[in-house]
Amino acid sequence: MSTDVSTRVRKIARHRGVDESQIIQRAVEKGLEELWRDIVITQYLEGELSREAAIDELGRETVRKVDTAAQYVEADVEWGLDA
Repeated sequence: MSTDVSTRVRKIARHRGVDESQIIQRAVEKGLEELWRDIVITQYLEGELSREAAIDELGRETVRKVDTAAQYVEADVEWGLDA
C-alpha cells in the first residue's frame, strides 16, 4: 500500500481530531528524538560517552539492551573469524 506523506498526515490528523500542523510537529519531534538517541548510542559504543552519561540520556534499560546487543555482535564477529 503506497500512500504519500501528505495523505498520511491528513488521515492521522482526521483520526486524532487535530490540525495537520500538530501531526507534522509531532513527527519532527519524534524524528529528532530518534536521531538524538542514535547519536548517544554511537558515542557510547565508540567510547566517547561514559556509561553513566548514556544512562542519564537513554535510561538504564536501554543501555543494558545496547550492551547486550554489542556483546552479541562481538561474539558473532569472533565466531566468523574462527570459522
